[in-house]
Amino acid sequence: MTNIEMNYPDLLDVKDVQNILQIGRRQAYELVNSNVFHSVRVGRRIKISKQSFLKWLLG
Repeated sequence: MTNIEMNYPDLLDVKDVQNILQIGRRQAYELVNSNVFHSVRVGRRIKISKQSFLKWLLG
């Protein structure tokens, strides 16, 4: 089990992606909007499935 799996909720925010990858806010939003992993917009919030993100991150 990875550190990400243990320390983050099942639905990630853009801030979580930013922290995990240690990238800037703008880069995190660009990555999320590039559709390389599944994300959904709920009102003004963007949520990312941790499973989808890990699948992309780990290949």
